[in-house]
Amino acid sequence: MTARFPTYFVSHGGGPWPWMKDQFGPAYDKLEASLVDMRRQVGERPKAVLVVTSHWEAPGFITSSSAAPGMIYDYGGFPPHTYQISYPAPGQPSLAERTAALLAASGLTSGVDPQRGFDHGTFSMLYPVYPEADMPVVQLSIRQGYDPLEHILAGRALAPLRDEGVLIIGSGLSYHNLRQFGAAGREASHAFDDWLRHAMLDLDPLERSAALLRWSEAPGARAAHPREDHLMPLMVALGAAEREPAALAYHEDDFFGSLAVSSFRFGAAAA
Repeated sequence: MTARFPTYFVSHGGGPWPWMKDQFGPAYDKLEASLVDMRRQVGERPKAVLVVTSHWEAPGFITSSSAAPGMIYDYGGFPPHTYQISYPAPGQPSLAERTAALLAASGLTSGVDPQRGFDHGTFSMLYPVYPEADMPVVQLSIRQGYDPLEHILAGRALAPLRDEGVLIIGSGLSYHNLRQFGAAGREASHAFDDWLRHAMLDLDPLERSAALLRWSEAPGARAAHPREDHLMPLMVALGAAEREPAALAYHEDDFFGSLAVSSFRFGAAAA
């Protein structure tokens, strides 16, 4: 019998980091360990993974519907070999259509894109979890305008997928200010991460959702997220498990020496 899977919001790290361990050293060890452990927490093998990626924005919620997605190297300034990376996981057109239908049934603008390939918010994050790259993967865009309620509503609409063998992962970053990625971002990242962990872990579900709707009022919020694209996948992951408890899936106080970053699980891990 297929389990009801938890959902995740993952702080996915920068660029093609799993393929740059010589350059980054131990900087990503904790994140990698948390992603490897995600597989254990999920337990039963999912039928497919739906990744809500912060690296794909569209006028509506669009799903990738190719049966054999290509690669999108949406980064710059990295070594040549990182532009030859292959993560050959199959797509699943039926899941793309099912996702779009659920969103449309909830009154949300949706559609499918048969050309969209895997961006680094998907392949870099999934490689430590499923290095075999044999798990069917479908991507879901975030919606332009970054309305937090729309993204929570999208998560609510997609909640039935959890009972259909689909693992939902929101891929973003709890701190995403590339102009202050280091010591200059210490104060804002810690202030915002303290607020975010309190909101996700300590508030009851109704208060938790309400807090996310007002995220921009949090300490350090706009310094942590000048553009909130990397926060929107959190809204979807939470919305899909809105009344279930949250757990801290990953946390560092000194990411790249200074930054506080976190990932969260919504719903119970496998026994």
